[in-house]
Amino acid sequence: MVNQLKIADVRSESTSNIIQDEEKPGLGVCGWMLFIVSVFFTLVTLPVSIFMSIKIVKEYERAVIFRLGRIMDRKPKGPGIFIVLPCTDTFIKVDMRTISFDIPPQEILTKDSVTVSVDGVVYYRVSCPISSVANVSNASISTRLLAQTTLRNVLGTKNLSELLSDRQGISQSMQESLDEATDAWGIKVERVEIKDVKLPHQLQRAMAAEAEATREARAKVIAAEGEMNASRALKEASLVIAESPSGLQLRYLQTLTTIAAEKNSTIIFPLPIDMMQQFMRKH
Repeated sequence: MVNQLKIADVRSESTSNIIQDEEKPGLGVCGWMLFIVSVFFTLVTLPVSIFMSIKIVKEYERAVIFRLGRIMDRKPKGPGIFIVLPCTDTFIKVDMRTISFDIPPQEILTKDSVTVSVDGVVYYRVSCPISSVANVSNASISTRLLAQTTLRNVLGTKNLSELLSDRQGISQSMQESLDEATDAWGIKVERVEIKDVKLPHQLQRAMAAEAEATREARAKVIAAEGEMNASRALKEASLVIAESPSGLQLRYLQTLTTIAAEKNSTIIFPLPIDMMQQFMRKH
């Protein structure tokens, strides 16, 4: 952000230098006559005209003075006190603070033919008061309209997945496009943010169903992997018990202890393992 501000200041300074380097047109004979008459009447009516001649602009404002329709000195006045002639001079105040505005929701057709509604917010400030007054009739309205068309143009080249996942990249692309287009108007676009992306209800239901199916499939895979690992563990346990006959008896006693600890109404008649093996051999 600091680098962007430095670039904007350098750009505004270069613009001001170009304007100052231009040949300043003269007022002409009639212009000078009107100027002298205005000064004369100002001096004659000095006690009253002084209140009409002294103007004040605040720290965050600049004044662009027009003398007989021409920009005076090619440089804005302020902040502080400055003097204008009541008859020949007019001035326009320009606010230098950062201004924000909302981009109304725009119905946009994405690259993969999906209709979405997108809105955003733009932060900008006036970097060159002379250009913002002389080069465009209304810099604020022009920037708002340009932001709407830029939002449509940028999002029209993106897929729905890119629109949902790469908001920061889209905001950066919009900021660069707006800043380049408004440079001639003396406007510096500082930041652009995508606020909300509204999808059609049918598409929302389809995406929710797809996500739910994906989660169910993932859960089934995890359960199957757990059963496979459990079966392998049981196989290894059976091999260990087969190598030691007394191990089966210990497992049997451990199972009885677990059942007795639950304090339920189950009645168990323990039988020796050897007796069961004899019946198994007969069969």
